[in-house]
Amino acid sequence: MKPWRVWRCHNGALCNAHYTCQNGKERVNLRVMSVPRISKREVSAAEWQARVDLAACYRLVEHFGMDDLVYTHITLRVPDAPDRFLINPFGVMFGDITASNLVCVNLSGEVMHPAGARVNPAGFIVHSAIHLKSTDAHCVLHTHTEAGMAVSALDCGLLMLNQKAMQFHNRIGYHAFEGMALAEEERESLFQDLGPHKAMILRHHGVLCVGEDVSEAFSLAYALEISCRVQMKILASAQPYMIPDEEVLEQTARQLNGFPVPPREREWPGLLQLLERVNPGYDA
Repeated sequence: MKPWRVWRCHNGALCNAHYTCQNGKERVNLRVMSVPRISKREVSAAEWQARVDLAACYRLVEHFGMDDLVYTHITLRVPDAPDRFLINPFGVMFGDITASNLVCVNLSGEVMHPAGARVNPAGFIVHSAIHLKSTDAHCVLHTHTEAGMAVSALDCGLLMLNQKAMQFHNRIGYHAFEGMALAEEERESLFQDLGPHKAMILRHHGVLCVGEDVSEAFSLAYALEISCRVQMKILASAQPYMIPDEEVLEQTARQLNGFPVPPREREWPGLLQLLERVNPGYDA
């Protein structure tokens, strides 16, 4: 196999990229999907900051192995336009999401900007179900990880096998599988099954977390993902396991959910520094 070198555009994106053989004798022009963008000056300061935060969240989900190619979504309500929210452009890998290529849609799923952008209809159904009914559900994060899907198929659901899981003790909803989430009629059952919780397991599908901002949604999703990974490893060992008694579980859940410093202060700054090292450019 011949070694190939990839030439990128000046901004690091693959646009009309040229793939050139190192011996210089072969050259192939490959047109990569063009993604509509919007500039910082075309939106409000509040929306731009929301875009930067959400783009960072997408890249963090990819970094920690919680993405699924171009599928699943994270949505964020636009702070100064509560009937609009931001979602990823369909077809773009999470690690390539930027502030400028996120798509603003209304609660009917219509693209507001940038012009020509595409979104996944299923993503709109799942996320709008939460945004429509709950005014404080500013960020909704949904994943299809192997561990999350495995736990979603277990009759027992999430087991309280580790401290991170105990954060969700009596604080997680379950939504029965109704086929691919393409029908608007499923919105009501999605919202009802979430109830007062900030996390939900979608049977045979994945998991969903809701936060007041992207930092809280990511923190919850990370904790739930680790809980699912640990659970599947314990079950795979085929060894007896122990679950603490109800009093201890409830006490631990209250401690973890009552932490005085929110994720945006205790975790988010460090996570952004991590991104600057491993995958900068999310704020472009």
